Amino acid sequence: MGFHVAVIGTGNVGSATAYSIVKECLAEELSLVDIKPGLARAIAEELKHANASIKCDVKINWYEKDEELSGADLIIISAGYPRRPGERISRRGLARKNAEIIKFIAEVVPPNNPGAKYIVVTNPVDAMATLFKKISKCDFVISTGTHLETLRFRSKLSEVLRVRSRDVVGYVGGEHGEAAVILWSTVKIRGLNLSEYLRSMERKDFNKYEIENYVKKISEFIIDASGATRYGPAEAFTDIVKAIVLNLNVILSIATPMRFNELKEEVFVSIPTVVGRSLGLRLLDMLSEDEVRGIKEAAKAVYTTYLRSIEGLNID
Repeated sequence: MGFHVAVIGTGNVGSATAYSIVKECLAEELSLVDIKPGLARAIAEELKHANASIKCDVKINWYEKDEELSGADLIIISAGYPRRPGERISRRGLARKNAEIIKFIAEVVPPNNPGAKYIVVTNPVDAMATLFKKISKCDFVISTGTHLETLRFRSKLSEVLRVRSRDVVGYVGGEHGEAAVILWSTVKIRGLNLSEYLRSMERKDFNKYEIENYVKKISEFIIDASGATRYGPAEAFTDIVKAIVLNLNVILSIATPMRFNELKEEVFVSIPTVVGRSLGLRLLDMLSEDEVRGIKEAAKAVYTTYLRSIEGLNID
């Protein structure tokens, strides 16, 4: 039986993700939802035109009210206010505006989509996933977390080391944003850990700070120059959709709810995790002490953002 995938919010990222899902033939039915008049229909029509070339067997629907969506198996939530060119606002700065949107979606969408799995994309994504889970009480809720940072990390590593990106393994954890944690202990180049690879190539000019700064700052340049990030996020999010739809059980840096002694509630924080139709092992025990410490600090930052986002929302 094919999957019914839905995308709520069809702006730059949502529409690009929807296209990628069609291109990969990952849905038997695809529903697009956006409250902006005409937008979901416009994207749906374009995807139908594209599919005349792609030739996937997919039914494409569109809606202008969140509560009209029904019967979806997997729902991607990308509705919300984005960062805009020239604005020096962090993802955390979007929390209060987007919390109202996420709260509404969490209230009206689950009743018409029983058993659906949810992937939260809306920024600040880890705090918004925490909010969505609390209100919806749905079993399967994940944040796209730091999988996008992971792809940016691998891309920059391959460029600096002059190797193919397929030869690079390595993950980023923590928060999607300022408290992202580069998990250097997970890096392998052509099967060798990073220090072994650098010795084998007699490389001594390797600058970790340059790479970490790139991973955390490149999105600002992309948004300022082109208006939005599109293709990187779309492919990152499609990786997650593919892992779930095809039950791949692959390791991805997604964020799932975790409990920490210092925090009163569980929060979403990214750790490399086995992802399929269900979630498997989290690789926390394989990380260094400094990396685990960084992830705990990221969780505190996410929780602070979450608390700020729900002020005045009357959440029990």
